[in-house]
Amino acid sequence: MKRYWKYVKPYLAAFIIGPLLMIVEVLGEVLLPKFMANIINIGAANKDVPYITAMGGAMVVTALLMMLGGIGGAYFAAKASISFAADVRSDVFDKVQKFSFANLDQFSTGSLVTRLTNDITQVQNLLNMALRMMLRAPGMLIGALIMAFMMNAQLALVVLVVMPVLVILIGIIIKIAFPRFEIMQKKLDALNSTIQEVLTNVRVIKSFVREGYEEKRFAKANEDLKESSLNAFKVVILNMPVMMLLMNVTTLGIVWFGGRQILAGTMPVGDLTAFTTYIVQILMSLMMLAMVLLQSSRALASLHRITEVLDTEVSLTDDGCKRPEKKVESGQIEFKDVSFRYYKDNKEAVLSHIDFKVESGQVLGIIGSTGSGKSTLVQMIPRLYDVDEGEVFVDGVNVKDYSLKNLRDGVGMVLQKNVLFSGTILENLMWGDSGASKEELLEASRAAQADPFVGSFTEGYLTELGQGGVNVSGGQKQRLCIARALLKKSKILILDDSTSAVDTATEARIRESFNKNLKDATKIIIAQRITSVMEADQILVMDEGKIVGIGSHDQLLKTCEPYQEIYYSQMDKEVSA
Repeated sequence: MKRYWKYVKPYLAAFIIGPLLMIVEVLGEVLLPKFMANIINIGAANKDVPYITAMGGAMVVTALLMMLGGIGGAYFAAKASISFAADVRSDVFDKVQKFSFANLDQFSTGSLVTRLTNDITQVQNLLNMALRMMLRAPGMLIGALIMAFMMNAQLALVVLVVMPVLVILIGIIIKIAFPRFEIMQKKLDALNSTIQEVLTNVRVIKSFVREGYEEKRFAKANEDLKESSLNAFKVVILNMPVMMLLMNVTTLGIVWFGGRQILAGTMPVGDLTAFTTYIVQILMSLMMLAMVLLQSSRALASLHRITEVLDTEVSLTDDGCKRPEKKVESGQIEFKDVSFRYYKDNKEAVLSHIDFKVESGQVLGIIGSTGSGKSTLVQMIPRLYDVDEGEVFVDGVNVKDYSLKNLRDGVGMVLQKNVLFSGTILENLMWGDSGASKEELLEASRAAQADPFVGSFTEGYLTELGQGGVNVSGGQKQRLCIARALLKKSKILILDDSTSAVDTATEARIRESFNKNLKDATKIIIAQRITSVMEADQILVMDEGKIVGIGSHDQLLKTCEPYQEIYYSQMDKEVSA
């Protein structure tokens, strides 16, 4: 728990003041039954109106102080718990932002969302409850026990018989509930993942008329969560009935034995009234403790999941980088005997013994069948993944010797899956350079052939995009992503099949703008269409994670059989002749 002390420390005053103010409420609850007993035993018995008035006034003052203590305690408990949760949530989010792709592969998106929201809320609720009851429940228990023994030690022994039974029952309930809450949180992960996947891909689902299938998949995840929740809560719901049964049985016992003492003249009527109240307070305090413990069984399962994220070691860091100040200056790239596996226990490598070199300003085309490792290969350059074997060099320096910020600042990428964010087109483009001028923004948009269609929108660059850019076409989305990358003005530009949704004429204009405006930048173009890479300085042909051909278009057309197959399958043979 030491790791969470830093979240407590800034709000230590609230953590201390909240429980202390609850003691004021506890003292009032312990004193009020005694005042009532005195009114009955002394005031009412002697018909002493001034005494009754004085005791009544004392009870009013006590009740007001209790109210102030309760309000103050609740306020500081809320402030401490909410602030604690906000800081934890911020750190968990920051940690996720630092995760490498390999780290992200360990957690589903739905699971991370659940941990950032529901799990942290469970811990917040526990903390709020604990701060309000931390001193109140034990204080009421101890205070009421003392007052009960002071009034009538014989009757108080009845409580001592019931308390161990109650504690044992609560312990059994918590022991059974804890693992069930862990299962419930995992089912919540699965439901969140299903919902997120469906909402993200709703257009694909509708186009394939798969609504029925997705409804069944959601229904199963929903049913699994319902069953696991019922499985957990059917144990928890036993708590209240059991507590109430024991409380009522104990109260009946007290009234029975106390009534006999009143008839025998050994106990005043007022004392029995107060004593019954103290017994209720004792049992209520045990119920409060049980509620905290039951909430803790769920919150501790959540806390374990939060800690799991915070304790995950980020696989890609700047630790050990030898040249943290080094920046990408020319864009030269070299792979030396690089091999890579997504999972270290896999027998087959995704990339095997990759060797090539690209000089600054050159255009490298990469082509190959689906799953041949093209996208994986370029992800090694900005260290989205680290190689398992071999080395990757940028400007003659191992990429591991750069700081991640400087390395990635020098690499612009348009990923295979184009991603735009909610907001205006302008806000999305400014991701490339938040300080870009209007002229620079327009220049990048024109180079990416995005300016014409953006200009056709009523709001132009202030047009609001839906989540993921759902209100623009695939080709428009690609061109906006290219413009965003161009605005970055990096020395290395990677285009991962980023013109697949663009017509050939527009793609040709984009390539032409690259040759004109990005002469000094190293350009890597991954493509399925051979026309996209034909003019590259050199072309890599990949198959099953290996380079099966490297050279210019003309060289590969003469010497590389896989390249020939791709070429002749796409080009008209008469034109090729």
